[in-house]
Amino acid sequence: MLHSLRVALIALVATVALSASAVADTATIRIRFVKAGWVIGGTVGSGTLYYNGREYPLSIGGLSYGFTFGVSSVNLRGTVRNIHRVRDIEGVYGAGSAGAAIIRGPQAALLSNQRGVVLEVAGAQSGVIVNLDLSGMAVSLKR
Repeated sequence: MLHSLRVALIALVATVALSASAVADTATIRIRFVKAGWVIGGTVGSGTLYYNGREYPLSIGGLSYGFTFGVSSVNLRGTVRNIHRVRDIEGVYGAGSAGAAIIRGPQAALLSNQRGVVLEVAGAQSGVIVNLDLSGMAVSLKR
């Protein structure tokens, strides 16, 4: 009886562990883009998703509205959470942001898309830009 209970408990723990790993994965990401604007801003760039031992090239684009003035180049690296398959990275990531850079400054963001994928990124911004805006960043796989 005790042996059967022990075997059942081990089987249950193994099943839960396998189920949890199948629910969602993590990946890493590198993003490079240029942001420019005067009230209405635009973002254009590229990136790479590193997922399950493979590299996937990304296209980055977006718009912002609010107080934006200047031009900056941004390089970010970070973690992608709650990703089930490669296509989950695609979508619009929304955020409100505030920042300033004169020559060089830090940048960090926590963004999510409609599929529940979360990007936790940080890096450096260089250029001359001041912003307090609402923005959306579209990420898509390059074909």
